[in-house]
Amino acid sequence: MFFFTLFGLTAVYAQPDNQDAADTYVPAPKREFRGVWIATVVNIDWPSSQRSAPETQRKELLNILNEHRQTGINAVMLQVRPAADALYAKSFEPWSKYLTGQQGRAPYPEYDPLEFAIDEAHKRGIELHAWFNPYRATFDRNFSALATDHITRLKPEWFFTYGGIKLFNPGIPEVREYIVKVILNVVDNYDVDGIHLDDYFYPYPIAGQRIDDEAAYEKCGSDFDNIKDWRRANVDSLIKMLSDSIHAHKPYVKFGISPFGIWANKNQNPEGSETNGGSSYYEQFADSRRWITEGWLDYINPQLYWQLGNRAAAFDKLLDWWSNNANNHHLYIGQGPYRILERKTAAFRNPAELPNQVKYLRNNARVQGSVYFSSNSLLANPLGFTDSLRANYYKYPALPPPMLWRDSVPPNVPRNLTIKPSVNGITLHWLEPLQARDHEPVYGYVIYRFEEGEKTDINDPKHILHIQYNNSTFYQDDTAEKGKTYLYVITAIDRLKNESDRTPAIAVSN
Repeated sequence: MFFFTLFGLTAVYAQPDNQDAADTYVPAPKREFRGVWIATVVNIDWPSSQRSAPETQRKELLNILNEHRQTGINAVMLQVRPAADALYAKSFEPWSKYLTGQQGRAPYPEYDPLEFAIDEAHKRGIELHAWFNPYRATFDRNFSALATDHITRLKPEWFFTYGGIKLFNPGIPEVREYIVKVILNVVDNYDVDGIHLDDYFYPYPIAGQRIDDEAAYEKCGSDFDNIKDWRRANVDSLIKMLSDSIHAHKPYVKFGISPFGIWANKNQNPEGSETNGGSSYYEQFADSRRWITEGWLDYINPQLYWQLGNRAAAFDKLLDWWSNNANNHHLYIGQGPYRILERKTAAFRNPAELPNQVKYLRNNARVQGSVYFSSNSLLANPLGFTDSLRANYYKYPALPPPMLWRDSVPPNVPRNLTIKPSVNGITLHWLEPLQARDHEPVYGYVIYRFEEGEKTDINDPKHILHIQYNNSTFYQDDTAEKGKTYLYVITAIDRLKNESDRTPAIAVSN
């Protein structure tokens, strides 16, 4: 995840024109992706300590998920492979040192962090996207501490060293096949909602450094006139392989990437954005625009960690550019509450900056949500931003938007809804729907509640009482007030969050 400085940018900033108060309420949509990155590399977000006991790690993760749920977050991007290692048990790569303090050492008592995280996220109506760093093999220069079965020891010819760390050489076909194998292992063995890659492909440029891949180019690049086009084709090949493979194994698993925010500047490429900074196409040989326009990705999540009106890389101009290039697939915007904590830029010391960004993206119908870097920054509630999400922008629950190119068939309506007052509130029972046209099983349900006299409009998210990601046909409403009459409606959802028609509204007095 790129979260330091934007190379090549001028340090002159323009203030946004719209300085609305951060606590101004903006009506929330019923469908919106509200994600957050949970970074494990160097223990940025979780676990807080490499040597903490598994029970402590589980409690920390539960606290994180609970806090984000209360904020209105409905998806987490959990970093499970920061450096050719694993924060999951069913892996042929060694355990991550960021989990246990030593690469290759299993947690004791042993548990599976990814399996635990998936189960607990789903209990809270939160999607879990497994976040991989595809090409980074080490994060520091301490190569002697690598596990004996680390891939850099087993296949040293697959790597080059750049900036003091080892990176997979994307130009070697066996490397691409290996990375696909690693990711498919998770797709096959875990109930993830998505596979997520970040912005590290070929390395960000470092003055005085060069990528040592000429031998691979001579061997594998005969179809290309120059090494730069060959490098881009290498990354393209991996993305296309992953897209085909993930969807062949589990069609409902979403595949998305979070690239650097600038694909190319207009002064480099007439198709580029009105910006003046580093770019993924030229610096990292990552043709991120192509991946979404070709339909290889289900979503793209560019990291737009600049303010509205920034003279070199304006949040608003980049968002508009990406929205014009998303090919009717999902566009989520990477936002940076960590910038408030840096306190380097005057714009991010303005409490209205990030709320104004949320307003701006919501005004563009081709943007489906946000992802925040990172978890600890959001939990810190910098300048009250998290409070503004919780109280205003994310006040009501939201379902993730559907992906109609993956699945456009909704479930059928739940049957025989019955509602009764009970000692602890109101109990709801129903029967699962008849099988859908595509034979896909029901994944969960949405329970709506209306007060007496209210219009039973399920498009208004303020009436969503509960979103559940399981096929239980029972719900206990323990928030119902005594002496009130309520109306309840239930819908069914499938794995990609297509929603059925509603049941008839049933009234009950508590």
